[in-house]
Amino acid sequence: MLSFKIAYRYLRAKKSHKAVNVIALIAVIGVALATMAMVLVLSIFNGFSDLALSQLSALDPELAIVPAKGKVIANSDSVIDVALTVNGVESAVAVVSERALLIDGDAQLPVVLKGIPSGYDTLSEVGNIIIAGQYAEELSDGTPAIQLSVGVANKVSAYPSVDTRLQLLIPRRKGNINPANPAASFRSADAVFSGVFRVNNPDVDNDVVLVPLSTARQLLDYDREATAIEIYVKPQPDIAKIRDEIQKTFRDNFKVLTRLEQRQDAFRMIAIEKWVTFMMLICILAIALFNVISTLSLMAIEKKDNMWTLRALGAPTRLIGNIFIAEGFLVTIIGGILGIIAGVILSLAQQLFHIVKLSGDVDALTIGYYPVRVEISDLLLVAGVIAAMALVISLISRLITSKTTSSYN
Repeated sequence: MLSFKIAYRYLRAKKSHKAVNVIALIAVIGVALATMAMVLVLSIFNGFSDLALSQLSALDPELAIVPAKGKVIANSDSVIDVALTVNGVESAVAVVSERALLIDGDAQLPVVLKGIPSGYDTLSEVGNIIIAGQYAEELSDGTPAIQLSVGVANKVSAYPSVDTRLQLLIPRRKGNINPANPAASFRSADAVFSGVFRVNNPDVDNDVVLVPLSTARQLLDYDREATAIEIYVKPQPDIAKIRDEIQKTFRDNFKVLTRLEQRQDAFRMIAIEKWVTFMMLICILAIALFNVISTLSLMAIEKKDNMWTLRALGAPTRLIGNIFIAEGFLVTIIGGILGIIAGVILSLAQQLFHIVKLSGDVDALTIGYYPVRVEISDLLLVAGVIAAMALVISLISRLITSKTTSSYN
């Protein structure tokens, strides 16, 4: 404790050479800026994760039941009946997803077909993500209506209209293939292009097409089969508890996925970008800490007379060395605390007042500013990194100042 008290007094006291004060101030500011950047970057990535999750909620349910083996649930109706008995489940519906070929005149495009049941717009927010045309399930004459993601609509250069007829093709699952008539190897369905939707996620916007469930089953020769059962829960539920209860009910026959697990690849990329950027900022922080080492070296020279006085009063060499170790620790910790405080203040200001805007066409963006969310776990992580860095700097300072302090013997 004595070494820390002396180190703190040295840090506050005026130096005989102003350059030492300036370098010490630069060291603290450098650590503070690097720490602030770490807090801001982690908070921004948290904000983008929340944004991606909110966008995916338009099409992805809170929970989804998928086969543990294979890709098809043979009797979806019985699975739905069992799922509805779980407390907290409000509704459950079957959906079918499969690769298909979309044809619009001469344009042909592979797409991901998702068959959705009647009334799907009352369960999900699909109606809110339509950016052109309108959501519809079928025309008055019974012709099925389909919705294209913005990427698919752009690639086939089609616009939603009752006059825009598209064709869907899927290879036959049953029967023999006639090489002389390749077209007979596919099942097809005609549909009206009703609307364009966008969720601002490449996994969905690039190639997804929404079709009525009956059309999807017709193309795939399905009766009651489904590739997933989407679960919609009651307001303010305990998602984890409901998931565990459903999983316990079905045991190992099916897997119950949360919304994050349904789009695991997309969120994994966000997480990878977040932590790679964080590691880069740690390297920048390490470079900034070289200023701390320079400060300690100059301070050892600056306080040489004081060290002689302490040595004459009986202070052991170890105490004198510990003073500079404590000095390096204090400079790093003070800069880190200031950086964390500044990062939190700026993050909250951005969250409340949307100070920094996103560049680009405002009308084409889902959100016009950088989203942020401060997490306590991130702050603890940054604080832990700063503490570890402070210890490393303390050890390095002992090696650097050992030659100077050894002359006090």
